[in-house]
Amino acid sequence: MSIADGVSLAIDRACQVNATALQIFTRNQVQWEAPPLEPETACEFRNRFTESGIRFLCAHSSYLINLASPDDTTRERSLTALVEELTRADALGCACLVMHPGSPKDDPRETGISRVVSGILAAFDQTRDLRVKLAIEDTAGQGNVFGSNIAEIADILHRAGDHPRLAMCLDTCHAFAAGYDLCDASVVADLASAIDDSIGLDRLLVLHLNDSLGACGSRRDRHAHIGKGQVGETGFRNILHEPRFAAIPGIIETPKNTKTLAEDVTNLSRLRRLQRERRGAEATAS
Repeated sequence: MSIADGVSLAIDRACQVNATALQIFTRNQVQWEAPPLEPETACEFRNRFTESGIRFLCAHSSYLINLASPDDTTRERSLTALVEELTRADALGCACLVMHPGSPKDDPRETGISRVVSGILAAFDQTRDLRVKLAIEDTAGQGNVFGSNIAEIADILHRAGDHPRLAMCLDTCHAFAAGYDLCDASVVADLASAIDDSIGLDRLLVLHLNDSLGACGSRRDRHAHIGKGQVGETGFRNILHEPRFAAIPGIIETPKNTKTLAEDVTNLSRLRRLQRERRGAEATAS
């Protein structure tokens, strides 16, 4: 949800659509500099969140952060921004901060992954007193970005010593665009198994439930409304019916109309209908 005109208004907007999970940006996501988060603002936000009945809260990091960058200045600014965003997310009471793993541009991927791990560990060292976790998000595989397969995300986590504050976020649009055919229930089951075996389902903290404008394997990071893209209701039915994903909070990042929340209502309604189908099937089977 947007934090326009005040971070606490994101809670009001989430309540308007009867959301049970909320993701925010803690600051402008396309600028390096941001005004400080005042303690009074953070306290008001936490209080309103507690009163709201929303059960899960996370934040998404700036799109500028790239710990894998070959440019020293960009890496330094990325680390500074990551530390700041972890601090903000913790102050607001977020369970985790979601971050894209980044890209080494034309440098070798091995070099880039080493930079990412080094940057993450440095950020954790500078925020050692915080509880908020960092969830690495899978990617569509566009360009030379990391994280388009589970093995690569697992590699980052393992090289970071499986740090207890390091976790994962699974984006359905990204996974589909990267080549995981979510329209096939067996692929979804295999995906859950791969996460469980290489990372651990306890480290999968949040799902980004987004349809995809691009075809499976297209490597296009273009989100669509639920059931209106190539994943379609079949794919989301498979995701929501996979028992190992059942307890994972879900966030929608579908295209936004800045003047109305009607599209959020529609997307949530479609997901809840598909979820009810799973519950109905389970009740029939029992």
